Amino acid sequence: MTKKSTRSLSARTSAAKILFEVLFKKRSLNITLSEQLVNYTKNINRGFIQELCYGVLRWHERLNAAIHLLMPKPLKPSDQDIHCLLLIGIYQLTYLQTKPHAAIYETAQAARELKKPWAVGLINGVLRNWQRQQATFTQQMATELTTQFSHPQWLIDEIKQAWPEQWQTILTANNTHAPLTLRINQLKISRDDYLTKLAQNNIAAIPTQYSVNGIQLITPQEVTQLPGYDQGEFSVQDEAAQLAVELLELAPHQRVLDACAAPGGKTTHILECEPNLDYLVAIDSDAQRLKRVNANLTRLQLLSADKIKLIDADAAEIDKWWDGQLFDRILLDAPCSATGVIRRHPDIKYLRKPSDIAQLNQIQLALITALWNLLKPNGILVYATCSIIPAENHLLLELFLQQHADATEIKVNPMGGTAKAIGNQILPGENNMDGFYYAKFRKHS
Repeated sequence: MTKKSTRSLSARTSAAKILFEVLFKKRSLNITLSEQLVNYTKNINRGFIQELCYGVLRWHERLNAAIHLLMPKPLKPSDQDIHCLLLIGIYQLTYLQTKPHAAIYETAQAARELKKPWAVGLINGVLRNWQRQQATFTQQMATELTTQFSHPQWLIDEIKQAWPEQWQTILTANNTHAPLTLRINQLKISRDDYLTKLAQNNIAAIPTQYSVNGIQLITPQEVTQLPGYDQGEFSVQDEAAQLAVELLELAPHQRVLDACAAPGGKTTHILECEPNLDYLVAIDSDAQRLKRVNANLTRLQLLSADKIKLIDADAAEIDKWWDGQLFDRILLDAPCSATGVIRRHPDIKYLRKPSDIAQLNQIQLALITALWNLLKPNGILVYATCSIIPAENHLLLELFLQQHADATEIKVNPMGGTAKAIGNQILPGENNMDGFYYAKFRKHS
């Protein structure tokens, strides 16, 4: 019997395999999806797989609680892929408009592709039971915060402590679909002209409120099919993330450092805002992700060998990469918990753990401390994260200022967020933006 190829697997089977990797092997959803989707040429299959994966991760706490009610005895560790199929089945019956017969039958049959035909009857029975008793089980689960907001308890506690008045709004926003936001490459086309081009193609869009080069699509589209993609006329980037580069006060002949640069959204934005820089160094410790910086620079036609240098290194270990010349501007997009972008990356709920915050604090403080030494007098450093945890943002920077008498914060307009003791915080969903923090400092003698 010929072995079944990955290409011929059903969408539900592929989604189960992807979810198994994310939930039980703690792999990134983006990376795992990209590995699997290359086997699917039809957009309808690719779209359905993505919908299943994102949806299950978005509502995992509820779906998982439902399985425990339906099956008090858990499956063996070796059968967690069947558990993922059950998650997929309940998600379809609860959140999608999938016809019940299709949702139940096709999901159960997917067990055969996982070489576990014994599970077909199990899945069929569990899903039919959910179909009959959904209202009763949903009522039973309504009293628990974890199932009400579909977040792990530790993360609910963390956000509740940080934002005692907004925590419910934040958790609700984390479970919504984020808009597709573009940043227009002003070297290629103006925002107004690109809006006209979209209208000519019957694609509805509006200009962003705070970013001068942003456009938000009313209905998400396949990015590569949008007009001007191959010509480098835009990048995909949330409006909140677009604000960081605008704070740098770029000017011709500056020497600029983009630290922790991958995948390159802010690197390319820097060059679009000021094409006459003397030099731009983009550094990242992940060689694979650094390749994406190069790919984005190439597509946007911004790659210039004599003006741009990409470096694979830990930015904090300056003796291993720095050439001794100070920078006029530094953008530090620090590694963080990514708790501000859960609506775009629901796997963050399950890839993060409580101890991560303290470990990230050490990395963040080490980075800003090391890079501050590379800034010219009167130079500007912008610190940014996609976190909403104060320990990674203004509380960390209070410590930084205590240790650096030559650093002064430059207060800036909150631009859709809220001014904190230091810097500004945008919360998830606030003005339809991602959760994002930024602060700006000038170095004096």
